[in-house]
Amino acid sequence: MGEAKRRKQLGLMPTVHPFEAQMDADGNVTLTRGPEDADLRGRIEVALKTSQPYGPAWDSEYRTSFVMAGRPDRLLNTAEDVQAIPVPALRRFTGDLVLGQGAEVGLNIPVEGGGHLRLRDQQHSFDGARWEGFPTGQDPRQVLDFLTQHPALNLRGEVVASFLVEHWPEGRIDIEPEPPEELLEVIEAVTREWHGETPEEWAQTHHELLEQEEGPVPVARRLLLELRQPAPLQSPLSLAFATRGNVEFHPNPEGSSYSLDGETWHSYGDPDAEPVEDGTGELGELLSNMLDVQTVPVTVWADGRVEWEEGAIPGEHAERVRADLIEATGAGDSDAWGEWTRNVLVETFAGEAPHLAELDELPAVQGVRLDLPTDAISDSDDPAQYFMESEVTFDGEHWRDLYAEDVPEELGRLRSSN
Repeated sequence: MGEAKRRKQLGLMPTVHPFEAQMDADGNVTLTRGPEDADLRGRIEVALKTSQPYGPAWDSEYRTSFVMAGRPDRLLNTAEDVQAIPVPALRRFTGDLVLGQGAEVGLNIPVEGGGHLRLRDQQHSFDGARWEGFPTGQDPRQVLDFLTQHPALNLRGEVVASFLVEHWPEGRIDIEPEPPEELLEVIEAVTREWHGETPEEWAQTHHELLEQEEGPVPVARRLLLELRQPAPLQSPLSLAFATRGNVEFHPNPEGSSYSLDGETWHSYGDPDAEPVEDGTGELGELLSNMLDVQTVPVTVWADGRVEWEEGAIPGEHAERVRADLIEATGAGDSDAWGEWTRNVLVETFAGEAPHLAELDELPAVQGVRLDLPTDAISDSDDPAQYFMESEVTFDGEHWRDLYAEDVPEELGRLRSSN
């Protein structure tokens, strides 16, 4: 007791504020018990909002915990099998806001303005009346067995965006293409965490990527960062580096590079490749190099037809590839196809025609040509995660290049209605 009093007098004892909070599926946080000070309550709410998954990420986390607890009564083979598991809309957290020196010991969620949150318990509820949690203290081997028996564990979340982040250790960070404002600080924070917050961590993470114990330290690094929808199940073998809100962040070392002089860039993915002079490392060119692979042209039609040249896809894979592409594009289902093609148009022409996102209706797409990497055809992962759209047709006859300099005339004429 004497030591505790001495530590408190010296300002070494943290101040602890117990709290209880609820979060809904959309990430809205309500503090049901906690400190009276409005600022402290707000800091707790923000810390939970930014650290805890919501939306698709909460669905994935809950269903993974459900499987790890051995709850499914059958094997989960497809994304639909996983999505059939109901997800509760409410979570309840109990814990402490800890402020003061030593607050970081044993704590796991930093709080803006200083201090940390310590979570002691998490429960979930479907109706807000009955609360339960998953069991703790399970045998790790049994938990892993419960999870790995399901083929759906190999499914990956769809890439929703890719950014090339140039990072200089003194603090400068440039991002291509320019991200939405709400992602800017998050991308910067994830990049710093991946590269290391200190000079020692910066050097260590660099050498680890090159599988070296020591060597020259780069003056700048470029990180190819993929943002993905959460996978249906979270695999312990391929976890995202970070999950923020409802998006997973996946650094891609194959498309990343480093510079020892600030002018020439060396590939992490291919250390033996010739260095690239500065000015040729923009996102488009790096992605082009990374994706410079053999592909099979495939045409997907709104009515559900999927076509390719005879023999382009081996017969043993044809049925699975066709089913994967229909599932990914929604072909044959007018609502799903309409939603997917709208997203393709809006995202592809976001820079040239941002007004498309504000229009209620866009011209109906009759068909889409895409390129399917040959390596993805026989891969155990879903090939539909890797294809690249190249052309669309609005009338079934005339094809419009998605990467031409001009916006297709069918979309360009909509400008006057914006």
